[in-house]
Amino acid sequence: MANKNYGWIGVDLDGTLAEYHGWKNDGEIGQPIPLMVDRVKNWLKQDQTVKIFTARVSAPSGKEEIINQIKAWCKQHIGQELDVTNVKDFAMIELWDDRAKQVEKNTGKYIGN
Repeated sequence: MANKNYGWIGVDLDGTLAEYHGWKNDGEIGQPIPLMVDRVKNWLKQDQTVKIFTARVSAPSGKEEIINQIKAWCKQHIGQELDVTNVKDFAMIELWDDRAKQVEKNTGKYIGN
């Protein structure tokens, strides 16, 4: 596992960290998914930077309110607020997401399970 000085791990919110059963207009965040919450807590104990990576903050209107709602959810279920983003950068070392498909580096070959 890379250390904090190297970069950050992105974790998708809906369907990965929190249960997701379709969008609700109130922006409600689902119940925590224990396996993923424990994984995030372990990374944090190892001083790894973890960020919530979510499309929820892609719309400019209401973005700050949505970020605050997600941070409050993290504080309640993870024990601390996490940064929230929808932007990849060069410091992102991993992305955990229920929709992502992994490909082999520099080949485009799908790495399936």
